Amino acid sequence: MSSSDVLFPNRLTRRDFLQWSGAAAAGLALASPARAAESVKLGSGAFTYAVVDGWGQLPAGMSYGLGCAIVVDSQDRVYVTSRSESPCVAVFDKDGQLLETWSKDFATNVGYTTEEVKKTAHGLYWSKEGNDEFLYFTENKPGNRVYKTDLKGKVLYTLGAVKEEHSTSQKFEFTSPTDVAVAPNGDIYIVDGYGTQLVHRFDKNFKHLKTMGGRGKEHGQFNICHGVWVSTLKGEPEIYIADRANNRIEIYSPELEYRRTIEDVRLPCCFYQHGDHLPNWAPACR
Repeated sequence: MSSSDVLFPNRLTRRDFLQWSGAAAAGLALASPARAAESVKLGSGAFTYAVVDGWGQLPAGMSYGLGCAIVVDSQDRVYVTSRSESPCVAVFDKDGQLLETWSKDFATNVGYTTEEVKKTAHGLYWSKEGNDEFLYFTENKPGNRVYKTDLKGKVLYTLGAVKEEHSTSQKFEFTSPTDVAVAPNGDIYIVDGYGTQLVHRFDKNFKHLKTMGGRGKEHGQFNICHGVWVSTLKGEPEIYIADRANNRIEIYSPELEYRRTIEDVRLPCCFYQHGDHLPNWAPACR
C-alpha cells in the first residue's frame, strides 16, 4: 500500500465536485425548504459528508470573515476563527449551537485591537497535553506571533514579535507563520509558510531545538510550507509538511530529517488526523 492510499482513500476530482454541485442545485430547486439541505451530500461510504442547514449561525450583528481554522476539543466543542472583528473566535457545541464568542476581551488578552486580530488571524491548533487542553494561535504578518492559550483564550505563552521577554514570552524571528503542531512528547513544530519557508522545532517549554528549510524545490526546501502535522498513524511520530506551491507533502522524522515525499498533491494546505486516516485539505484561506 502506498502512502497516498493511506492519506487519501478517496481521491476526489474537480469533475466529482462539479457533478455533485449540479445534483445539489437540482435537488434544492425541487425539494422543500425543510429537506433541501439533506440532499446536499459529497463522497461515499464512510467518507460521505452532508450539509447541516443552520449549523453555526451567529447572532444578528455578528458575521464571519475570511475563514481561517476550525478545531474540536475533547468535549466536542467547536472553535472557529475567521478574519472578523465580531467575533474573533466563536465556540459551538457539536450540534452547532453557539456557546460563546470572543472579541474585545480576547483581543485585549493578546495585546491587540479587534481590527488587528482580524488582519493577522490565521492558524488554530488544539492540543491535549497530559490532562490539560490548549489552543495554539498563529498570526500572519504584521503580527508574526504564535501564542498558546487555555480553552478560554487566556494567553499562557507568546513566541515571536513580542515587545519584551519574560517567563511567558520570547522573541523569535518569524516573517509570517501559518501553522503549529505538537508531538506526543510535547515538541512544538511551527512553519513560516507565508514568509521564510523555514520549519522550526521547539521543546515543550519553547526552547529552540532546530530550524531547517528555505525556499526551493529540493527535499528540505519549500514553496509555501503552509501546514504541519505530527502523524502517529505508523506508531512512531512523523512530521508531515504541506508544501503547497510545490504540490507535494514532505515527511520528516521528529528531528526534522528528510524521509520521503508524496508527489502530485494539488495545493496541499493542512491536515486533520481521524481514526486511521490523515486527510489533507485544500485550498487555504489565502
